[in-house]
Amino acid sequence: MLVDTHAHLCDAVFDADRDAVLENAAKAGVSAIICVGEDLSDADKNLGLAARYPMIRPAAGLYPTRLDLDLAAKMIQFIREHANTLVAIGEVGLDYWMVKPEPDREIQREIFRSFIALSDALGLPLNVHSRSAGRQTVSMLLECSAARVQLHAFDGRFATALPALEAGFFFSVPPSVVRSEQKKKLVKKLPLSSLLVETDSPVLGPVPQARNEPAHAPIALKAIAELKGLSEAAVMDAVAENTRRLYPRLFS
Repeated sequence: MLVDTHAHLCDAVFDADRDAVLENAAKAGVSAIICVGEDLSDADKNLGLAARYPMIRPAAGLYPTRLDLDLAAKMIQFIREHANTLVAIGEVGLDYWMVKPEPDREIQREIFRSFIALSDALGLPLNVHSRSAGRQTVSMLLECSAARVQLHAFDGRFATALPALEAGFFFSVPPSVVRSEQKKKLVKKLPLSSLLVETDSPVLGPVPQARNEPAHAPIALKAIAELKGLSEAAVMDAVAENTRRLYPRLFS
């Protein structure tokens, strides 16, 4: 069972041909797609898409650049109300590439803490964004005793990832691994038991600036196999088991 563990199919760029995109994904061997969101509008749309398309599994979160405590409170309430339908809280996290002023970063950290606490309370995995803030994100997750975590498209070094690895967190690999030396190095050093596959559609595809889609998930799988000198079948089995461990609801 190949699962795209992080995609934005609610994005308007898919409105014109979403049916075809999902057909392409199924033909490529993708059996489920965790659709993350960035705000309440995305969260609502993900629920609607999941009701229409069995392949789509909905998540809800607040993108780290949304520095609004009131909006965060509303999102937390939304997630509580739909906890039985959602498969993850995401995407949430820290972004120090976009957010520079320290007071804004403190708001970002406060919001992230609230989502970590919510994850613990509801037993829902965290689908985490950590751009240019890998060390700080991992630190906060550990300080807050986060238990079920996916670090999506992690852009840090292995040394930064190591405490998260030791805590049992997972790292998802997008198709852009084929053109990213940082991601290639990270995949080589991370154990297969910690890896998931994602696309982050419509971005992070194998070709810069081209629209990415879930059908490209096997590209990430193949890259992992090549980087580790393993068969694609072996990687497929391991990634499926890792996905099952973090997201058992997908398999029930």
